[in-house]
Amino acid sequence: MRASEYRSKSAEELNHELASLKQELFQLRFQLAINQLENPMRIKAVKKDIARVKTILREQELLAAKGTEG
Repeated sequence: MRASEYRSKSAEELNHELASLKQELFQLRFQLAINQLENPMRIKAVKKDIARVKTILREQELLAAKGTEG
C-alpha cells in the first residue's frame, strides 16, 4: 500500500494494520524457516509497509503534540 493511502486512515486503523502486518511477517519468517516460502521478496515488502505505518503514526503523534503546545 502507498503512504498516501495510509495517511488517510485514523490512528486506530493504522494500529490494526500494523498488528496484521506484524502477524504476516511472523508467518512469512516461519515459512522461510521450514522452506515453504514461495516469494522471499514478500518479507522485504512487509517490512517496508511496517516502517511506513510506524512513520505515519509518529507523524500524527507529533502533529497532535504540536497542536496542544501552542
